[in-house]
Amino acid sequence: MEMHQVRYFLAVARTLNFTRAAEECHVAQPSLTRAIRQLEGELGGDLFRRERPQSQLTDLGQRMLPLLKQCYDSAVSARSLAAAIKSGEVGSLRLALSHTIDPSLVMPHVVELGKLFKGLELKLYRGNSEEVLSFLKRGDAELGLGAGFGDEWERLDSWPLFTEDFQIVVHSMHRLANTASIGLGDLKPERFVFRTYCESTPMVLEFLRAQDIDVERRHETGAESDLIALLEAGVGVALLPRSTKAPDTLLRLMVEKLELNRTVYLYGVAGRQRTAVASTLMKMLRACDWSRYAAAA
Repeated sequence: MEMHQVRYFLAVARTLNFTRAAEECHVAQPSLTRAIRQLEGELGGDLFRRERPQSQLTDLGQRMLPLLKQCYDSAVSARSLAAAIKSGEVGSLRLALSHTIDPSLVMPHVVELGKLFKGLELKLYRGNSEEVLSFLKRGDAELGLGAGFGDEWERLDSWPLFTEDFQIVVHSMHRLANTASIGLGDLKPERFVFRTYCESTPMVLEFLRAQDIDVERRHETGAESDLIALLEAGVGVALLPRSTKAPDTLLRLMVEKLELNRTVYLYGVAGRQRTAVASTLMKMLRACDWSRYAAAA
């Protein structure tokens, strides 16, 4: 079945006249009639009763009409979408973020992309570092953001965006809230809350152990919302990167000699062709001024 056959059928079904249908389709009537005959042969029966002054749809023609119209409309939509994608008028962005990457890091850029690509469709994936890497390997995502992957993959391209420090986050009524200067020793009595999905958790644990801070008695959470809930309830404290958002009920405090930082990377797959949308986002992120998150000197 050819699309021009379906188009001719729909024209005759609308006009009920082979001559007018041929004129609308800008084709000679014998060619239109021959195409419909071929379509009838494929479908196994007549689609029209050829009467004067008007042709009429047969029972088979009546049943085929909505199906063939849907088929033709879908083909036209697909062709239109393909042309729009090729011209850059519309596009899709498939982006994978580590659970510890705050969406505010990329949303302003997505808004700008929406102005450049009017039909932008966003697919946002979330996961731990292993899952983000899997999204990239499978091609589910074109680009990824994370703070270091444990798995070394030879096709993984990475571009450092910024390096940020860590701060202690506590409830506003916590005993440390009004402390003028916080040292590592002040953290020893505290019960810490750790994110099991965070790429930096092993590094933070190792650092605190080296400072003789007990981290074996700790809280653990598998979701950002649960972390915030525990901190707001005052049942623990957390060491979080500077870019991690926190509500006004929590305070972010600097700790002297807290030599912890992480680097946030943009990831892509080497040798894999990128869409215009992904290429544009990559340029935006790499050209962005990230100094507000940069680790203090």
